[in-house]
Amino acid sequence: MTHHMIGRVLQGRYQIIQSLGAGVFGQTYIAVDTDYPDNPKCVVKQLKVSSSQSSYLDILRLRFLTETETLKRLGRHQQIPEFIACFEEHERFYLVQEYIEGHALTAELPIDEQWGSLWSENEVIEFLKDVLGILEFVHSQGVIHCDIKPENLIRRAVDGKLVLIDFGSIVPIDFGMDAELPIYRIPVTSLGYIPPEQFIGKTQPNSDIYSLGMIAIQGLTGLEPLQLKVDTSTNESAWRSQNTPVNDYLAAVLSQMIRYNSLNRFQSASEVLRVLKQIVSETPQTVETTYTIAEAAVKDDNSNQYSASGKSSPLLTGMKVGLAANSLLMGFSVYSLANTSPAHSETDTLYKATEEYQAGDLQEAIALVKSIPSHSNVYPEAQATIEEWQQQWQVAAQHYQAAEQALNQGRWSEVLRIAPKVPDILYWQSKTDQLVQQVHIKIEAETKYLLSKAYEMAGAKEFSTALEYLRQIPEESSAGALVQKKLAEYNKKRQIRAAYFLHNANKKASVGDFNSAVKFLGKIPKDTQVYAQAQIKLNEYTQKQRLQTQSQNLAVNHVSAAHKKKSATKTLIF
Repeated sequence: MTHHMIGRVLQGRYQIIQSLGAGVFGQTYIAVDTDYPDNPKCVVKQLKVSSSQSSYLDILRLRFLTETETLKRLGRHQQIPEFIACFEEHERFYLVQEYIEGHALTAELPIDEQWGSLWSENEVIEFLKDVLGILEFVHSQGVIHCDIKPENLIRRAVDGKLVLIDFGSIVPIDFGMDAELPIYRIPVTSLGYIPPEQFIGKTQPNSDIYSLGMIAIQGLTGLEPLQLKVDTSTNESAWRSQNTPVNDYLAAVLSQMIRYNSLNRFQSASEVLRVLKQIVSETPQTVETTYTIAEAAVKDDNSNQYSASGKSSPLLTGMKVGLAANSLLMGFSVYSLANTSPAHSETDTLYKATEEYQAGDLQEAIALVKSIPSHSNVYPEAQATIEEWQQQWQVAAQHYQAAEQALNQGRWSEVLRIAPKVPDILYWQSKTDQLVQQVHIKIEAETKYLLSKAYEMAGAKEFSTALEYLRQIPEESSAGALVQKKLAEYNKKRQIRAAYFLHNANKKASVGDFNSAVKFLGKIPKDTQVYAQAQIKLNEYTQKQRLQTQSQNLAVNHVSAAHKKKSATKTLIF
């Protein structure tokens, strides 16, 4: 349906000119604002609405208007896209933001250790200072981005500054150390940059710091996070085992940013900035002493009260956490399960019941709905909702159980096939998406192993075996483009090698060495272009080999008979 939007004018002013892509939250477009003479570009995000039920739309509308206030505040920063407008049209919700002309940070990262320029230490420090300044502001507004990755950092063409985009991943929820926060639909491209605690719903303010550290290490090493070695005894990333030339002070900062346990990381962007400034301004001896003190302060103060000023950090007071997620408002903000507002009407009761249902308490949701009196205007809708919820809940539970069983049995493709069928219940989508994340991690691990075996076989010129390994890589792997490239490359090399064997076979046969010719022909794989020709030659050379062997045997027998006759003659003479 994307092409139907091209050329369409929203709110009488925003004309859609290009699609930027679709996600689980909806569709993103580039539009021009026709209210201005120069028709400036802007980004329009259309929220995916999965139900036309009035109660659902009412909740969506309320949350949409509430959470866009957060985006307005964030948009005041010069390195965050400006919030322009939000509106509803034909029961669809739209967000309009500033369009950033530039390129994603992915274009600046080295592809691997051999391709592209590795970042220098100065480049890494400047990168960290630039983005940490943005995160310092974001966290001060009571939210966490939760999807820091190269695709979400744009190098602005006009001034070369980095701009942090895609704040559709935030969820404002009152932060607490023991809060159980579900994860919804983490994009595959985010894997590796996401800290461990985020997968179990324990997102912390310094989760963004972990992601940023991983990008910096990628710039230094040329390796993506999932390619880095991990110390299995500590779960810590052993990124320095790549023999990366980097001074110990910067390496210590980066390692502190990506510690496995969030309590052992820097606790705020301000802390990292302070240490980085000292690295630049102080002598190595001073930096080492200062950093050790800072590191000790972070480790010893697990109450998260340490800040750059030495006073209690205000960032954790009423901190709200964002998750890299998809739920009701993914792409604009996200449906919040926290609602402490008292119910003043039957409509409010239905809203509250919907939230309980989405949060996973079906019985409480039904009890709330049943409390609505029969004389209420929403009573018929409420009764119909109970039946619908029970049916949807059963379907969701069945799909989740099937996905869980498929995961346990190693049928990963089936898990990915089942996941989209789970009804729009946040509780079940969260549980299912955790299975999906496990699948993606397993697929990437298997891909890495199979690729290494394929490279090993190709290095030994065993291209047929290399191709077999490549064909075992799951289609869902993020290395799909690379696999297709290597399949074509190795297949071509195998064809060339087969032709080489045929050429050598003919060459050996021309000098009567049919034994060697047959051996060369036997090395030619079946599914090569010269195989049919090789089979013809194999039959021919095998017959000639047989005749040659027979001739040799006859000659040997003749010589042997002559020798015996000569010996017999000598015996008679004597």
